[in-house]
Amino acid sequence: MHFERKNSSNEELIRLYKSILLPRMIEEKMLVLLRQGRISKWFSGIGQEAIAVGATLAMEADEWVLPLHRNLGVFTSRGMPLSKLFLQWQGSPDGYSKGRERSFHFGSREYAICGMISHLGPQLGVADGIALAYKLQKKNRAAMVFSGDGGTSEGDFHEALNVASVWDLPVVFVIENNGYGLSTPVSEQYRCESLVYKAEGYGMEGVRIDGNNILTVYDTLKGIREYCIKYQRPYLVECMTFRMRGHEEASGIKYVPQELLEDWGKKDPVGNFENFLREQGVLDEHQVEQIRDEFRQTIESELRLASGPIVIHPDTDEELADTYAPAPASGDEPSIAGPEKRLIDAISEGLDQSMQRHENLVLMGQDIAEYGGAFKITEGLVNKYGRSRVRNTPLCESAIVGCALGLSLEGFKSMMEMQFADFVTAGFNQIVNNLAKIHYRWGQPADVVIRMPTGAGVGAGPFHSQSNEAWFTHVPGLKVVYPSNPYDAKGLLIAAINDPNPILYFEHKALYRSVSGPVPEEYYTLEIGKGRIVQDGDDLTIITYGAGVHWALDYANAHPEVSIYILDLRTLLPLDYTAIRNSVAATGKVLVLHEDTLTGGVGAEIAAWIGEHCFQFLDSPVVRCASLDTPIPFNGILEKNFLASARLDEYVQKLLDY
Repeated sequence: MHFERKNSSNEELIRLYKSILLPRMIEEKMLVLLRQGRISKWFSGIGQEAIAVGATLAMEADEWVLPLHRNLGVFTSRGMPLSKLFLQWQGSPDGYSKGRERSFHFGSREYAICGMISHLGPQLGVADGIALAYKLQKKNRAAMVFSGDGGTSEGDFHEALNVASVWDLPVVFVIENNGYGLSTPVSEQYRCESLVYKAEGYGMEGVRIDGNNILTVYDTLKGIREYCIKYQRPYLVECMTFRMRGHEEASGIKYVPQELLEDWGKKDPVGNFENFLREQGVLDEHQVEQIRDEFRQTIESELRLASGPIVIHPDTDEELADTYAPAPASGDEPSIAGPEKRLIDAISEGLDQSMQRHENLVLMGQDIAEYGGAFKITEGLVNKYGRSRVRNTPLCESAIVGCALGLSLEGFKSMMEMQFADFVTAGFNQIVNNLAKIHYRWGQPADVVIRMPTGAGVGAGPFHSQSNEAWFTHVPGLKVVYPSNPYDAKGLLIAAINDPNPILYFEHKALYRSVSGPVPEEYYTLEIGKGRIVQDGDDLTIITYGAGVHWALDYANAHPEVSIYILDLRTLLPLDYTAIRNSVAATGKVLVLHEDTLTGGVGAEIAAWIGEHCFQFLDSPVVRCASLDTPIPFNGILEKNFLASARLDEYVQKLLDY
């Protein structure tokens, strides 16, 4: 291994040596603790320390780094207290995640580290968002994100690199090519000669380096960081290294040929650098041993601070409260007065007024700039606020959701328009695992609204008509909003943008231009999680939302002989249980109506809750009226038969006759 010290002083070389030695010695101690049962799992980075350490030291201390699960050197190079890291690894409530996260899956704003999730690729898109925030703030900063060789096979890798290049973002993408993805060798992972060749396909620069040489890593990454900032471009770095231990300790390395281990053992990044410093006269044997003794004492001292039994007294209220960031209180609801506006116009006005109110709000989505979006909701906004804040995106749903989270890390708000709610499947992992869980994991809000044009009735077939709100009501950490009229649409959208939590905002396509109503011209919010009584009644209650509200109203108007209490939920997560309880008590007979398919729909949860909490009020079983358990057909006659509205009269009569 050839080291080039260039102009590095002895002090700088010793600093690098100490920085690479510390995580090695900590890991050696962790393996002892693992055998003692004091920690439950460990992902070793032995043999790869030069990458994590050299890359992190090449960045400024306030620049975000997004590491993987064997990048201990990132955390130590940022100077995080070892005692607290030890507590984290033991699952202590005094660690960085209150015992909620594994070894390196947490993050810290103080140290500008954003922890990964187990899916490996999603953090790449998050780095794009951080870099976009730097760019919008005109900061001379770059984001750095790690991927393994296995992670480059994921779609998130492609999406993130594509977005970074198209948007000219200062992101340093670091691939740690350590030969294996768990037990799968790189020969079964990709066919290109080198992963760095992928850079050319995205129109970015790339380089392949010796990842075991800390001077090479540090010097190269420092220069690349400067390049990214100067030219506002991303860069791909492939660091060649080897994982000397199992994927995690329990999996072992029996699948690795012995000669390969021996060959890479000779390239050990710590031992070789130490020998180089001896040869250069920078350190002698006594100094090396002195440094090691100092580290041993530090590790043992910090470990003592973190020793003792791990005592957790679960606080259920705290667990539930920490799932969401505190949201601002809504003001008083204004009277339902003002000029008549269509649903689509109310949403547009809510976006426009929010852009005026929040200079840190960024809109993103396919075709939302000059074209105005598929439904023209954002038409004209790019002329008022510019392309930096109203951004067309490539077809990269996962990366853009990740980008929205990255913007949050730098204090931005973002709204992403999912062109059709059906397309959310392409960004599902980012929503349910990254956005939804990050505040519970380490207290970081995901200040993101995803607008979801949804619903049938427009003859668009199976992939442009789905009602998929129930997919998300099962996910703690998300909020789900679904207005039925223009007044609610504007007030709830503004409230959603003000709320620092991730919110899925559903808007029914068939209602965009068919439903109108008075909308106050001023900026106002409505409380998320509060239902609305549409009309009072005595005979039966219909609990519904979205298009179902209009089906219920139409039915009530067509059947004046039936006194129907109609409750518009407006928000599906959280539900307004007080309003539900009151609506049940009002009539004793309840029909839950929704456009979504029957099985597993929101109606099932509501019916179960009523049965559990409101049984004393009931005069009959709770009835669910929903759409057929089939995909949504294209043909208009078949679509009408599919929808719940086709069976509403049948179910109302069934309930009245009980």
